[in-house]
Amino acid sequence: MKRVYLDHNATAPLRAEARAAMVAAMEVAGNPSSVHAEGRAARALVERARAQVAAAFGAEGAEVVFTSGATEAAALACAGRSLHGAEIEHDAVRAWVEEDLPVRPDGSVEVADPARSVLQMANSETGIVQDLPRGLALTDATQAFGKLPMAFNWCGADMALISAHKLGGPKGVGALVLRRGLEVEARLRGGGQEMGRRAGTENVIGIAGFGAAAEAAARDLADGVWERVAGLRDLLEEALAAGAKQTVFVGKDALRLPNTLCLATPGWKGETQVMQMDLAGFAISAGSACSSGKVRASRVLRAMGFDESVAASAIRVSLGPQTREEDVLRFAETWLDKEKKHRARAA
Repeated sequence: MKRVYLDHNATAPLRAEARAAMVAAMEVAGNPSSVHAEGRAARALVERARAQVAAAFGAEGAEVVFTSGATEAAALACAGRSLHGAEIEHDAVRAWVEEDLPVRPDGSVEVADPARSVLQMANSETGIVQDLPRGLALTDATQAFGKLPMAFNWCGADMALISAHKLGGPKGVGALVLRRGLEVEARLRGGGQEMGRRAGTENVIGIAGFGAAAEAAARDLADGVWERVAGLRDLLEEALAAGAKQTVFVGKDALRLPNTLCLATPGWKGETQVMQMDLAGFAISAGSACSSGKVRASRVLRAMGFDESVAASAIRVSLGPQTREEDVLRFAETWLDKEKKHRARAA
């Protein structure tokens, strides 16, 4: 049985370009803080990747601070600040903010004071894209980067979080992007790496992979790859909606990530669906992957006003550039068969 991977919002498969860049970086022995030739070679890899990430994200190179991932970047951005956020934010952000921004039924968030607020660009579970206000303190661009045409320099935020493995880079590396002239207080202190903002020897191999993945992701956007993916997502949504009349398609009428489909069938637990589809050869999820393997009712859907029966039955299907039409059609056929059996048991 050939497995079909439909959980790209949890992590995207490693791109060939990233793998090649990482293998090449393994051959560079120097510490990027050393001044000899070997050290300068390592430093060149880091700065090349910084330029690649900045160009793909529409920022200036000096604004990119490499971290171990978006979670560390969130801590670096938020620590020492009094910020407001909404319940739909990722847990890495929710840990640092006061959750008092109201969420509308369509998934959009009302921001009263942008300069003291955090707002994600796109939600990992529903795919719903936010309209960012000017002067926003921080945006989580982890899911949007590489999937939506955008540029940090015009997004209206002072800071942004991004992660390599969401766009085909390696796990364990990310970045905080700062508007020029803005400073943050280092949480990791020591050698003064990353312009004094994040101490510790840089993960040269991971950073090289991040740069290559970001560059490749920018090419995909320019080549219309995600428009094709959006067409497949819509094809899947139409096929499922035609056969599952009780199923709710979250964000159907909203601007969404091109690859994301969130659906809920009241009474059919999301966890059960994930396990059944896994046994049938499909990798999907019942929400964010960053909850230590725990599956529970979606707090994102609850914040949007859905009741517990809907929130507990939600699943997320997230496609990628490698997804084929035959994959989504086979998924639709398999899922609809299981949905029919669920209805028969519940009758």
